[in-house]
Amino acid sequence: MVKKIIFLVFAIGLISCNQRKEAEANTKLLYFDIKGFFKNEINRLQRLKPSVDKTVSINGSIENKKIVIQDWNKELAIFLNADINKTSWKGSFTTYRKNESAIYKSASKKIPVKKISVVKENSIIKKIEILIAYKNILYQSNDTLIYYPDSLYEIKKEQDIRFLKKKKFVIVGKLK
Repeated sequence: MVKKIIFLVFAIGLISCNQRKEAEANTKLLYFDIKGFFKNEINRLQRLKPSVDKTVSINGSIENKKIVIQDWNKELAIFLNADINKTSWKGSFTTYRKNESAIYKSASKKIPVKKISVVKENSIIKKIEILIAYKNILYQSNDTLIYYPDSLYEIKKEQDIRFLKKKKFVIVGKLK
């Protein structure tokens, strides 16, 4: 009887180990790791502290400054939030590949990230472009995010809030 109990406990332990390995295998990212890429970029930029020629335009009114960004996490937060590897979004994106580059598209109305384009040359990321669209009865927003590592980032946002004037924002940061 004791041998049967020991065998049963051993068998259950063995089965649970196998299930844990399967669960770990399922955590592999299905799409490009936007969140991981930008976390690495944020850490790198925090270390380097490059000066930035930053231009902000709101409805055509332009302001330009040369600054050193103190909080890259805040500056690039919109890029981090475009993560498409959320569990609930699994299988919602169609992937198109050409050479080393990839495009991820979603037609789902529930998913605001509509398209991510990752351009690579010789396994090095040259450009990331992200399109985000929000729409409901009172509010509509279209964002275009462009990032060139070690060179430039651009955030374009068009907001249309019912009963208010349409707004256009453009932020361009040129890294020096």
